[in-house]
Amino acid sequence: MKKIFAKIHLWLSVPLGLVITVVCLSGAVLVFEGEITRALHPELYRVAVPANVRPLRPSQLADRIRGQMPDSLHLVSLQLSARSDEPCMAAFRETGRRQLSVDPYTGAVNGWAESPAFFGTVRKLHRWLLDPPPSKGEKSIGNAIVGVSTLALVVILVSGLILWIPRSRKALRNRLKVSCSDGRRFWHDCHVSLGFYATLLLLVMALTGLTWSFGWYRTAAYALFGGTPQIAVAQEFPARKTDSGSRQSRERSGERNTGREHDGTQAETEARPFDYAVWDAVLGQLTTHCTAYKTITLTRTEAQVARQSAMRRIDRATFDPRSGRLAEIARYEDTPRQQRLRGWFYALHTGTWGGIWTKIFYFLAALVGASLPLTGYWLWWRRCTKKRKTHLAAVSRC
Repeated sequence: MKKIFAKIHLWLSVPLGLVITVVCLSGAVLVFEGEITRALHPELYRVAVPANVRPLRPSQLADRIRGQMPDSLHLVSLQLSARSDEPCMAAFRETGRRQLSVDPYTGAVNGWAESPAFFGTVRKLHRWLLDPPPSKGEKSIGNAIVGVSTLALVVILVSGLILWIPRSRKALRNRLKVSCSDGRRFWHDCHVSLGFYATLLLLVMALTGLTWSFGWYRTAAYALFGGTPQIAVAQEFPARKTDSGSRQSRERSGERNTGREHDGTQAETEARPFDYAVWDAVLGQLTTHCTAYKTITLTRTEAQVARQSAMRRIDRATFDPRSGRLAEIARYEDTPRQQRLRGWFYALHTGTWGGIWTKIFYFLAALVGASLPLTGYWLWWRRCTKKRKTHLAAVSRC
């Protein structure tokens, strides 16, 4: 039986090994994207806390931001942090995902907070091998190659684990350590022993990552954990943070609108005059209802309250855009399971579910995953060379 698994392990690894190395190595780089970005630009993510000074109200911040930015930019959301040393982030209709870092005590603009272009390239390499689909929801050759390679990685890891099972206690001790005294033994142990230690986390990353590669797999995975298959497929096209509350209510009830209807409704909402003093009333009510939070994001139609959790738990509150009176607070626990599953899969795939320690373990596991095909190629080449020498020696004796 082990011979069959050895053949499967080998002939899946040989053609797809380099792709697996690229995907794992790029994934390791992305683990600490947030930490690296903040370390490179600390002035955008930290502010000095003055003594005996309270943060400005949202309406005051909005006025000072508009006073420093061109009239062509329209403020659509403001993200406020519970930490006193973190800035607030302002988003504009015309700037996409780029956010403006603002000092919450003075209203001074610190600059644009965005991920470096390097990480954008690494992300494209990780997900699509630098061949992104022409539009969201479509497929590409790079997407298909990454998906097939990830699916093959699951089989490779399982077959490798079966091949790893020792036959004796002495063999078990040898397969749990890496010998550094013998060069040949060292590379063998790096493949066998380190591969064993990284298998569990690599399987978690691969099995969750497949939900972004294949629709059929995403539907099956969501259904397995209690999500409705039909709605799970619709989650491939998530609503943006600036969507109106009415649209999200319709999505929760299972209805679907076309992109044209949504864009028109959103454009009409953002084009109407808005009194930013409404945000002051909304913030006061939310801080009363939600005493412990990480951030509060205020838009023109709803507020999103992110909890102190690594699992992306967000409560959503709709309010009257004229009076600021809260209409409804949708708790994270009350959202449909299929919506929560996407956040769980993302946290399990990226290692954010346990904070900095799980990130460190994911980073090391991804590095090991990137090295496994390379050490496997070396072991295969050495075995082939040994067989060739044995064959030539037998021929010469004849």
